[in-house]
Amino acid sequence: MDSIIRKKRRKPKSKNYFTQETEDAIVRYNGEEDSEVRSKIYEREIHYPFFKLTENIIHTFKFYYTEVDNIEHLQHEVITFLLSKIHLFDPSRGAKAYSYFGTIVKRYLILSNQKNYKKRVEKSPYESLLEDPKHSYTPSSDDDRDPLSEFIEEYVEYVTENIFKIFPKEMDAKIADAILELFRKRASIEIFNKKALYIFIREQVNVKTPKITKIADKLYDIFKGNYTFYLEHGYTNF
Repeated sequence: MDSIIRKKRRKPKSKNYFTQETEDAIVRYNGEEDSEVRSKIYEREIHYPFFKLTENIIHTFKFYYTEVDNIEHLQHEVITFLLSKIHLFDPSRGAKAYSYFGTIVKRYLILSNQKNYKKRVEKSPYESLLEDPKHSYTPSSDDDRDPLSEFIEEYVEYVTENIFKIFPKEMDAKIADAILELFRKRASIEIFNKKALYIFIREQVNVKTPKITKIADKLYDIFKGNYTFYLEHGYTNF
């Protein structure tokens, strides 16, 4: 089976690679008891759709933070995982195979990427928020972003809209907004150490470092709890 997983089939003429025939093949695969027949069904009718599904999701959502040597190795890893879950697909529940397996792929890749972000997320509050934004959150040149960048956008929007609920005191809200400005400008800001970031904030709000750290701690609590939820479920809970 492993050799079959690695094999690429010729690209069909149709651009719609995951069709109703693919869904039917998955149902037949799950209902077939003969291992040889199952292997033929997979090789002829399922492998290519799985291959394209993983390829498209990896490139669309830019899941490029990986421990494997190249993207094809990552695809092989994800396809193998899909095969371990294929028996769970039940069309009687109303789910379409394309959406069902697409969700599995996204969640797997989000958790895989989480390993590469773990050190950042587990840093002390002010270090996590006040590190170099240009290197911490890689911006995209188009509308496609990696999972962390997608979360940052929603996080900044949520805190900005609720800033006076979270920080009732005007000065606290101003400090929080100055910190959020680092996230808003992360694609172009040229700051490369924590000390410089504190200076950047103090240029906007005349306040001492301990006060900045206190507000950063609170922002970090909101960030960490919701980012963990996002990584586990694939969407925010704001």
